[in-house]
Amino acid sequence: MNNYLDKIIATKPECIAVAKRKCSLPDVIAMCADAKPALPFAQSIKERNGIIAEFKRQSPSKGLIHGNITPPDVVPYYEEAGVSAVSVLTDQEFFGGTIADVRQASETLGIPVLRKEFIIDPYQVYEARANGASAILLIAAVLSRQQAQDLAGLAAEIGLEVLMELHGEDETNYTVEGVTVAGINNRNLRTFEVDLHHSIDVAHLLPTNLPKISESGIRTIDDMLMLRQGGFDGFLIGENFMKAEHPGKACISFCQQYKQALN
Repeated sequence: MNNYLDKIIATKPECIAVAKRKCSLPDVIAMCADAKPALPFAQSIKERNGIIAEFKRQSPSKGLIHGNITPPDVVPYYEEAGVSAVSVLTDQEFFGGTIADVRQASETLGIPVLRKEFIIDPYQVYEARANGASAILLIAAVLSRQQAQDLAGLAAEIGLEVLMELHGEDETNYTVEGVTVAGINNRNLRTFEVDLHHSIDVAHLLPTNLPKISESGIRTIDDMLMLRQGGFDGFLIGENFMKAEHPGKACISFCQQYKQALN
């Protein structure tokens, strides 16, 4: 596990404790009943262009990307571009996000919102649904298989879909019940190098009934065409859009080029 991931996970128990002091677990559970209905995440990946466009202000490796921007400034353009879903980073210390960003995005959009967070506790699952998320990210590298089963099962119970992020062949057994989409992160957690070909090898080992998403390091239309040939149904793209002066317009242009390349 790389240093960034270790540092981020080490902060999570205190972050969750602070959140619980602000809004107790029973209150968050009660809020789920009044949340915006979840939208079909895996289905949207199949029916739209397969792109999950990400909203994030910064990252631990790149620093500040687009610091003062808000979801309503960006995500309506993502939907206009035809993306399948929007991923919203909610880690505050390292990515500059909050759970309120999920609520804002959900209230703005007619497509699914994925809460992208380092989820280790059931509270975070309820919190995602309470704020309008349709899906959550679970990261195999930071969970035992039993934890993954428990969190994915809870998500399914409350109407959330699960994107399970994998990094290698040793994690392919994490596609547990409740997981509706499998993601493969192209970035090696130890070296931080990106290898799109390695992820293609892993994709062939996954259940054929799950849509497969490629994550990290996707910069060009040719990257996407190669990955699609390699068995991927969709792509999570963040920095490529967020680093632009106008992320939403960058996404529209990119999606138009991708559509043309497919025709």
